[in-house]
Amino acid sequence: MASKPSLALKRRLNAPPEKVYEAWTQPEKMIRWWGVIGHHRAPIAETDLRVGGRFRVQFWTPDDEHHSVSGVYREIVPPRKLVFSWAWQSTPERESQVTIDLKPDNDGTLLTLTHEQFFSEQARDDHRGGWGMALDKLEELFA
Repeated sequence: MASKPSLALKRRLNAPPEKVYEAWTQPEKMIRWWGVIGHHRAPIAETDLRVGGRFRVQFWTPDDEHHSVSGVYREIVPPRKLVFSWAWQSTPERESQVTIDLKPDNDGTLLTLTHEQFFSEQARDDHRGGWGMALDKLEELFA
């Protein structure tokens, strides 16, 4: 059986793990870096931060296209690790898994994002670009 495509991205952020963890788990902080910032419709984030709890984020592209992604928290280790399922509203049958590892690095954090079990290589490549842009915004948040 062939393995499904995956990706791993790393970033060093100028904030302690506790602050980075909050940016991933508190809706009012998630909307500051998730989706298209400055759009006339602000992103919407909802979390039920417990194993088995759900999250959902909605945002709009510059051409007003709506996107919604949601998942279920599978593992929560504050402020070091989050594991959650990931499925776009438009393709709920293509569920994948995201792991966020946060490691202290002097006065900052080394973030490793691993996204696994993609439906296809194209889906992986599309997510690599999307996650790259999102992590750029997260990095700017702590600059």
